[in-house]
Amino acid sequence: MRKTKIICTLGPSTDDENIVRQMMRAGMNVARFNFSHQTHAEHKARYDMVVKLREELGLPIATLLDTKGPEIRLHKIKNGKAVLKAGEKFVLYTDEIIGDETKASITYKNLPQDIKAGTRILIDDGLIELRVKSFTSSEIVTEVVNGGVISNSKGINVPGVYLSMPFLSKKDEEDIVFGIETGFDFIAASFVRCAQDILDIRAILNRHNCHSIKIIAKIENIDGVNNIDEILRVTDGVMVARGDMGVEIPLEEIPVLQKMLIKKAYNAGKQVITATQMLDSMMKNPRPTRAESTDVANAIYDGTSAIMLSGETAAGAYPVESLITMAKIAERAENDIDYIKRFNSRDIMEAPNVTNAISHATVTTAHDLGATAIITVTKTGQTARMISKYRPLCPIIGCSTNMQVCRQMNLSWGVTPISVEEKTITDELFDHSVDMAVKAGLVSSGDLVVITAGVPLGISGTTNLLKVHVVGDVLLSGSGVTHHVACGNLCVCRDEEEAKRNFKHGDILVIPRTSNEILDIMKQASGIITEIDGLNSHAAIVGLALDIPVIVGAENASLRLKSGTTVTLDAVRGIVCSDKVALKKEQ
Repeated sequence: MRKTKIICTLGPSTDDENIVRQMMRAGMNVARFNFSHQTHAEHKARYDMVVKLREELGLPIATLLDTKGPEIRLHKIKNGKAVLKAGEKFVLYTDEIIGDETKASITYKNLPQDIKAGTRILIDDGLIELRVKSFTSSEIVTEVVNGGVISNSKGINVPGVYLSMPFLSKKDEEDIVFGIETGFDFIAASFVRCAQDILDIRAILNRHNCHSIKIIAKIENIDGVNNIDEILRVTDGVMVARGDMGVEIPLEEIPVLQKMLIKKAYNAGKQVITATQMLDSMMKNPRPTRAESTDVANAIYDGTSAIMLSGETAAGAYPVESLITMAKIAERAENDIDYIKRFNSRDIMEAPNVTNAISHATVTTAHDLGATAIITVTKTGQTARMISKYRPLCPIIGCSTNMQVCRQMNLSWGVTPISVEEKTITDELFDHSVDMAVKAGLVSSGDLVVITAGVPLGISGTTNLLKVHVVGDVLLSGSGVTHHVACGNLCVCRDEEEAKRNFKHGDILVIPRTSNEILDIMKQASGIITEIDGLNSHAAIVGLALDIPVIVGAENASLRLKSGTTVTLDAVRGIVCSDKVALKKEQ
C-alpha cells in the first residue's frame, strides 16, 4: 500500500470523464485546480466531475484550490506565441496590449516602481531572461539576454526584488470565496512570504464562517524560506513549489532547501508536498527521464507527504501514464526505506504534550508488537496527522465521522481514511472502526492493531488513549512456535487414536499431547495446537523441524474448540481466531 500521496492537476487533458476515472483508480489522492488559468465556470464543471466520480467509485478524493497569488504574468500574445531573440530590444507595458516579438504587457502595473536599471526579469520559469535598460511609469525597456518562445499568460519573476504588490488580489479573494461556496477541501496559497499571509486567508474564511478548509502555504521565494518556522505555526501544510523557487533562488540551493523544508514540515506534524517538473518530460513522452525518476524517489526518501503532477496531467499527452509511473516509483522507493530504523534515529526534540507522547508511544508499540495497522479515531484528522509525522512502518487507518475530514486525511502520508458512524460510547466506536477497517479489507481477523483516540469522544485535540487490540474473535491463546500463520479446518482429537481415525490432510490438528506415534499425521497437518506447554515439548520440536505453525500451552484446547471450524492459527502471536483470513507473508 503506497504511503506517499499523489496530487494531480486537472486541465484540458483530463476533461474526459474516463481519463479522470482511470486516474482515480490508478491512485490519485487529490485533484488540484490551478486558478491561475481558466474561469470559475470551467473549474466548477471539473469539480462536479470529480464529485460525481469519487461518489461512483467510493473514494475519498480531496480537492485543492491553488490560488493565482501575487504573481506577474504576460497578457495575450498575437497568435498565442512569439519568439524573442538574444540581443534584441523587448518592451514590457503596464497597459494591456496584444504582444508580439518586440513587446508585451504585464499584469502588475507597479513593476516600474520596484525595479532599477540592470534588474533581471525572467519569463517562463527562467527560460527567457531580460535585462532592464530603462523604464518609465508605464513601460520597461529591456534587452533579451536569453531568447526563446513566449506565450499567453507565461509567468514573470524578478529575482532579488521585493515587490510591493499585496499578497491577496481581488481575484484571489473571489477565488477563495468561490472555493468556500463550492466545497473545496484545501487552499494552496501561492507565494507565501510570512505568517501574516496565511492569517489574511484565514480572515477571509472566518468572515464566511468557514472553519473546515485547510491551508497549504506554497514556499516559492526567499522570504517564504527565511520565515518557514513562523509560517509552519499557522499553516496546515506546505508545498515546496520548485518552479518559481528555482527562479527566485539559485538552482544549487534548491535540493538543500527541499530537504530542509520537508523535514521541518513533517517534524511539525504538517503535510508537505513536493511539486513542479517532477515528470515534466512526460508531457510529450510516454516515459520519464532517468533524472526525473530519481527526483521523485529522492523526494520519497526525504519524507515528503505527497508528490504532485502539474502540466503532466493538466495539459500533457500522457496524464494517466504519468500518474501510474509516479505511483510505481513511489512504491519502489518506499519499499527500500527502513522505517523502524528511521523512527528510532529521530533526533528532534518534541514539544512536551500528551498528544505527542501518545502518538510517539503508539508508533513505538506498533513497531514493537509488529502491528498490522494503527487505527486512529479522529474528529478533525489531527490525531492521524500526528501519527503520520512519525512515519510508521504499518499503515495508518484514519476513522472519522466527517467526510471532509476523511478527504483531507487522504493527503496525509501513510493514512488511509475511512468514514465511520457517530457513536457516543468509546468501546462501541472502537469496535465499529475496527469492523469498518475489516470491511474495507485493510485488516483481517487475527491481526493485531494499535488504536489511538481522544476521550471524551467528539472533542478535538484530546488524543490521550492507546489500546492494543486483536481483530476478530480470539478463540484461545498459548505460546507460538515458529513465525508462521496457517488457515484451515480444525481436527479436534481427545487422543492419538481419535487422530488416526478423523484427521484429513491439511487439517489443523488439535490434541492434548503428541508423540512419535502420530508423526506421519503431524507431517500432513497445516498447523498443530496442543495443551502441553513448553518449547521443549514434542509438538514444539516437531513443529520447528517441519517449519509449520504450532501453538503449545493452549489450555483446554480440545474442549473449547470444535472440529470442522475454519480458523486462523497465528503462531507469531500465539492466538487462534475464528474467521478465515488470507495467509500473511512470513515475518
